[in-house]
Amino acid sequence: MTFRWSEFQAAEPDFAATVRRRFDPYKHHVLGTLRKDGFPRLSGLEVTFGRGELWLGMMPGSRKARDLLRDPRFAVYANPGSGTDMGGGDVRIGGRAVEVTDPDTLAWFADEVGVPQPFHLFRAELTEVVRTTVEGEALVLRIWRPGEALRTMRPGKD
Repeated sequence: MTFRWSEFQAAEPDFAATVRRRFDPYKHHVLGTLRKDGFPRLSGLEVTFGRGELWLGMMPGSRKARDLLRDPRFAVYANPGSGTDMGGGDVRIGGRAVEVTDPDTLAWFADEVGVPQPFHLFRAELTEVVRTTVEGEALVLRIWRPGEALRTMRPGKD
């Protein structure tokens, strides 16, 4: 089961706002895809939120785009920021990337982000959102999956 960003927001508005706050201050994040040989590939990526969606845009023919066209599974990690301050925690979104080829949507995205066409555009369908924080001395994970309640785990205690 997958959810679009707007469905995640509707299901868990406070958690979605917290996740979004981790992405907004920084332009560049890290995208994980699967190479043809099955090994992971990490690439820099700008993510865009708009029209109730999480968008992944990339240069035409890029390796990460080819990875997603072959196998749509991805993980995108929010930029942790500088130094050792992990204010807001560590956030990861996992899901499936759906290629978008609709000319009107591509034109909207080009105007919204200010990029020239052509480019690959993917809409994220979420399968998991995870936020990891340290509270006092404890590691705390908050995990959301479509159709499930938000869970809080404290490794070593749960």
